Amino acid sequence: MTRGDETQDDALLNAVGAAFARLRRRTALVDVDPPVTRKDMARNQVINIVDEADGEMTVGGIAYQLTVDSSVASRMVSDCITAGLLVRAASQCDGRRTVLHLTPAGIALRDRFSSQHRQAFEHITRDWSQAKRLEFARLLVDYADAAAELGTRTTP
Repeated sequence: MTRGDETQDDALLNAVGAAFARLRRRTALVDVDPPVTRKDMARNQVINIVDEADGEMTVGGIAYQLTVDSSVASRMVSDCITAGLLVRAASQCDGRRTVLHLTPAGIALRDRFSSQHRQAFEHITRDWSQAKRLEFARLLVDYADAAAELGTRTTP
């Protein structure tokens, strides 16, 4: 099937990738209170990975989840530790490993990020009906949950 033979459904599904890229870029531009900084964006990723971990999270786990080199993940984690958002601790499963935990400041920042995301979502969908907004929110959460259940990188 050539691009010209594409059905409306195919066109919609083919547009998903570009939509995700636009979503990531443009959502960060919404004015929220307090404003989001570039550093906040990186910290948000690390904090959410630690918070959502099913079990212990290591720097290597952060690198895997973000698909970055371990040295990049190490710098990101070090920044969060320096900022008082994370602490390192000995693993309860294997004392030779170091795992990461959120501090009270990290939990507070996680909650601030959540509030900022809701503000951005409500701003972006402000012209939508409440029913459409809630349905999209439910489907987006379902999609994110399904993606999280994959656990490992897969190829379609």
